[in-house]
Amino acid sequence: MTAPPPPDLICVRVNDAARMIGVGRTKLYALIAAGEVETVKLGKATRITTASLHDLIQRQCEG
Repeated sequence: MTAPPPPDLICVRVNDAARMIGVGRTKLYALIAAGEVETVKLGKATRITTASLHDLIQRQCEG
């Protein structure tokens, strides 16, 4: 019997998000400040929605 696949993440840590799209933390924070990437605050933790990362890449591919 095989284990079910892990669920898809809907938000990730800043370092993980930067790694996912191949940029540094400074560039990711610049994208956040520009409104290009959506964040969620969970207590003191800042998380990046994976949907906004996908949207960012899609917009870059189209433009």
